[in-house]
Amino acid sequence: MALNPFQPAPRVPLAATAVTSVDPCRIFGTVYLETDPRRQSRCFGSVYMEPEADFADLMVFKETSKLFADKVGLWYLADSPNFADYVLFVTDNRNLADFSIQFTKSRSYAGCRKQ
Repeated sequence: MALNPFQPAPRVPLAATAVTSVDPCRIFGTVYLETDPRRQSRCFGSVYMEPEADFADLMVFKETSKLFADKVGLWYLADSPNFADYVLFVTDNRNLADFSIQFTKSRSYAGCRKQ
């Protein structure tokens, strides 16, 4: 496309970006929880650790093996962000988080909560 000063500007930008939010119901596998605010820009999303299970968007069960973290809410916590499928920033402000999680001790309770 050549630039023509007499042609009107296109109505839609050439590289239109869609504003999307993080869907917690699609996160599973190996996850690294980042707590350093200097590395927040490198994270996939931000998460709030909900103290009450009733208000959490996602119930998470910590798996002991990567192979078993194959469904929503089943996470294997990685030691390094380099080996994680998702890197999430942990914030202490609920308003700045994309979603909230609560860790559960029972594997059957893990999953996404529809609101």
